[in-house]
Amino acid sequence: MSADSEIELQFANATAAGVADLAGTEMHAPDLYDHDQVVTPLADLASIDEAQIEAFHRRGFMAVKSVFSPARIAAAIDGWEQLVAGGVPGYTGCQFEAFVADRIETLTVAERRLALRKLVLFVDHEPRLHDLAFDPDTLAVVSRLIGGKKPYMFQDMALSKPPLKGREKPWHQDSAYFNIPPDTPVIGIWIALDEATTENGCMHLLSGGHHLGPVLHFQRRDWQICDKDTHRMHDSEHPVAAVPLPVGGCLFFSGMLPHGTPHNHTDMHRRALQFHYYPETTKGTTTEERLAVFGTEGKDVTC
Repeated sequence: MSADSEIELQFANATAAGVADLAGTEMHAPDLYDHDQVVTPLADLASIDEAQIEAFHRRGFMAVKSVFSPARIAAAIDGWEQLVAGGVPGYTGCQFEAFVADRIETLTVAERRLALRKLVLFVDHEPRLHDLAFDPDTLAVVSRLIGGKKPYMFQDMALSKPPLKGREKPWHQDSAYFNIPPDTPVIGIWIALDEATTENGCMHLLSGGHHLGPVLHFQRRDWQICDKDTHRMHDSEHPVAAVPLPVGGCLFFSGMLPHGTPHNHTDMHRRALQFHYYPETTKGTTTEERLAVFGTEGKDVTC
């Protein structure tokens, strides 16, 4: 796939340096991330047997406690900091929170760190983050999850929830963002650089929800599943699972799995890396074809 096509696949996230993310600044409803269960991660990658692979396909996710060493996480954080501080020539993938929209160019490095919303398109600029995106052990797991096919990394993001101000990422399906056929097996890997807790915005997943197929998305607080539809899908067959992770822990999840992360109400930072993979033989579609499946504002539906 060409570089231009890869950038188009990340269209919803790719922004120039110094751009503020103005969407979704209001607080979500208090009960939107009520969960039925708290997931206990597997000990390590060696714990993933065929039963765990089957469980992944049933639930749509799999959490692992110890994947990346403290040294590799520390190196990744240092790489993150270099990108945020503007220390990597040519990198323009920083996106900041709306509360600094009128003063981005005057922010100090410390202020940039606390106002960051996300980083995108960084693997070719930061070798320590590239190292995690192409880790052979995690890629081997992804290959098992997509039926033994060779995985291709097509999206790289770094997600930040600053203390007290880190806002939610509303419920959504990642495949709603990608111009690829909706039946493409997409695997996301979410890596905790800080401890992720139920209080500071860990992942919340609708267990088994990937079997429901594409869900309509709308531009409300973000490009998202409507809150009322999230409540409707949440039932005894599709419980909401919260997935706290320690530093260096990893979550594997289906691109069709509805998920979201709540506001960070704590004084802890919550930083994470996220990479998406699909079989390297995947062919792209168009934005129009994608929106015909996942919905547009033209469907006259309110939420």
